[in-house]
Amino acid sequence: MSDDYNRPPGKTTVSPEVLTTIARMAALGVPGVKGMAPVSGGVNRLFRHGADEGVRIILRENTVTADIYLIVKEDVNIREVGRNVQQQVARAIQEMVGMDVAQVDIHIEDIDYEANEA
Repeated sequence: MSDDYNRPPGKTTVSPEVLTTIARMAALGVPGVKGMAPVSGGVNRLFRHGADEGVRIILRENTVTADIYLIVKEDVNIREVGRNVQQQVARAIQEMVGMDVAQVDIHIEDIDYEANEA
């Protein structure tokens, strides 16, 4: 007997807001990320899927494409931080939801230079 035989009938749906939260939390967990930047303009503002959380999620046929808008800390390798965020966001979505991730695009919107007090 297969496991499918024992599974009750029905389906599970995942809200785009859940995917947004997963992506945001994965990105914030990467060293060098200071915070999320607002998603600039576009259609996403109308639908509000992550517009204020620095994440834009697009779903096509059970495949996720994500745009991540970041503020990074000073004195970090931006390319390395971006790659780490891509890997962590893709891994988190795949492991937690089981959906395929087509791509994760990183947008560095700002660098946080903390004021040095004398």
